Amino acid sequence: MQTSDAVAAKPRGMFDVGVHDKLPFGELLLLGFQNIFGMAGIFVFPGLLGRSFHLPPEKIAYLYGMTFVTSGVATCLQSVGLLRMPIVQGPYFGTFIAILIMGHTLGIGLGTAYGSLFVACLIWAVFAVPVRGYSIIGLFGRFFQSSMISGLMVLLISFQIASVSLPNWLGVRATPGFPFINLFGGFVAVTVFVVVTLFGGRWLRRGAILLGLIAGTLAYTAFVPTSFTPVVTAPWLVVPQAFPFGFGVQPEAVLLFVLVMVPCSITCMPLYQAVASWMDEPMPPSRMAEGCFGAAVGSIFGAVVGSFAMNIYPDNIGMLRTTRVASRYATLSAGVLLVVLGCFSKFDMLLVLVPLVVLGGIATILFGIVMVHGIHLIGDVEWDDRNLIIAGSALMIGLGGLFISPDVMDHLPLVVQLILKQSAVTGGITMLILDPLLNKRKKPEISKTT
Repeated sequence: MQTSDAVAAKPRGMFDVGVHDKLPFGELLLLGFQNIFGMAGIFVFPGLLGRSFHLPPEKIAYLYGMTFVTSGVATCLQSVGLLRMPIVQGPYFGTFIAILIMGHTLGIGLGTAYGSLFVACLIWAVFAVPVRGYSIIGLFGRFFQSSMISGLMVLLISFQIASVSLPNWLGVRATPGFPFINLFGGFVAVTVFVVVTLFGGRWLRRGAILLGLIAGTLAYTAFVPTSFTPVVTAPWLVVPQAFPFGFGVQPEAVLLFVLVMVPCSITCMPLYQAVASWMDEPMPPSRMAEGCFGAAVGSIFGAVVGSFAMNIYPDNIGMLRTTRVASRYATLSAGVLLVVLGCFSKFDMLLVLVPLVVLGGIATILFGIVMVHGIHLIGDVEWDDRNLIIAGSALMIGLGGLFISPDVMDHLPLVVQLILKQSAVTGGITMLILDPLLNKRKKPEISKTT
């Protein structure tokens, strides 16, 4: 996949096309769609969130649309604005879980949840602003360079997110397909996803999630008829709205969102550094902070229009190695396509027709893969007494909060309830306190930007 610019340039090792090289329109279009198909959360999180709050179909379609649009805006910003690297941004499942907890466990409405997320994103954007080559967020970065801490954070989040995987696949007694048709629809989706992923080849497997959702939906609707009238009657375009669910701010919720976004932003930094090292691109602290700031700006936009905070997607980084194309204009094309698809209301409504049980089946596999990734990260940890104490305390405190009885919870301050229901937050805080106390590591050198 060579262009005149790429051929004239010096070979870049593992890449045929460099970061700043441009590509023909047809190749940009193909690579753009390929990047979209690799974004698992964008096809799953809006549907799960909307159905969990019993939103009407048009509101769920709006959630899908704004998630696409927000991801597109953030990706464009990273590609040609701030970071200037081939980075794709998508919905962060930490905020997805936080909104679910606030709505279902603590009774906070979507308006207050999104208003609080907006304030938290503003705070995090300030943390990410580089001043003389440094940023507040950079001070946290060294903690998350530890494989043990990063891996345990993934595990803690995975344990909590399991509540929306298999239970949604099985469904409830009130659903028309309970239980066997539900299980069958999800099974078909999972089977197609797994088969295409393992045997579909380099290009086809990038659309494995979408193909699985389509196959599972067709299998389910063969037994439980589905009307396509909402797609026909839906308007062609959807316009972003400012705080479509209302606006409210609760200080405790703001604090929770800030704590949830700490691992989101910080775990991006090693990935920025890895991509830069592949391409011999400089990645000083100021540029890394600009990347985190770009994600924060995208998250602010998402909170305003009713989407999610933005996170880097490792699958799309993997595509760089697979395609040997590192051009940031390829990810820019993905961002533009995301905005176009998000504004196309009929496409959004088609995604709404995917049954919750099918989303649950796909989510079961995807979240399981994420969990195993966390286990892989801690596989090389030297489990001495210090690390056993740190990890064991974090896991027990993080998971223990999920099992505190409602009677005890009702007598605790709201901020404490919010934090205890977020295992990644309580476990993460535990690690950030114990690790520097028990493990004395040499601080990494921080180079200042000229």
